[in-house]
Amino acid sequence: MLLEIHEVLKPEQVHAMRSALLEPQWVDGNQTSGHQSALAKRNRQLPENSPIAQECGKTILKALQGCGLFMSAALPQRVFPPLFNRYEGGEHFANHVDNAIRALPMGGQIRTDLSATLFLSDPQDYDGGELLVDDTYGAHKVKLSAGSMILYPSTSLHRVTPVTRGMRLASFFWIQSMIRDDGQRTLLFDLDMSIHRLRQQLGPEHEALVSQTGIYHNLLRRWAEP
Repeated sequence: MLLEIHEVLKPEQVHAMRSALLEPQWVDGNQTSGHQSALAKRNRQLPENSPIAQECGKTILKALQGCGLFMSAALPQRVFPPLFNRYEGGEHFANHVDNAIRALPMGGQIRTDLSATLFLSDPQDYDGGELLVDDTYGAHKVKLSAGSMILYPSTSLHRVTPVTRGMRLASFFWIQSMIRDDGQRTLLFDLDMSIHRLRQQLGPEHEALVSQTGIYHNLLRRWAEP
């Protein structure tokens, strides 16, 4: 499932974050790359221990907790602390698949079931810089407004095209879901969206809604990993 989630951050949050992020020292993006990605990656990134990156990351995590669409689609068990990158002057990221396991800064590991890019630059501010995500239907081109996010399976082959004008600023991170399988996770998301529509049309006490909600939770109980 590839899902656009709009207005994760409010415009004033984006503005404040963008101003703060342009101040610190940026480093070679390959400091956090695996072997495969290091061969393909040409961008800059804030160090994981940057105080500004950590503070901005907390803002994003808080926004995600209040985003019903994200919670329904991702069913998050763990979220990797958001990282930040920038592309300009022809920088790009060639074809790659994200590492399956990443070490958490606070210790332990996370399985990367879902990848997320939260755009912090508006499309008109730069040329190029599209995120291309491949699936069985071909390549999907993604270039969203600032504050909006794309969520997609970490198993996907993907790339960022060269930025030929301006600067592309974004946050990126990974999610370990309670539901490892993307097909099962998609079915649960579709069912949850159907339940929301039923609630609006029929009211919260309708028999059909109670039945659908029971099916949702029984499937979640069957498939979820502790």
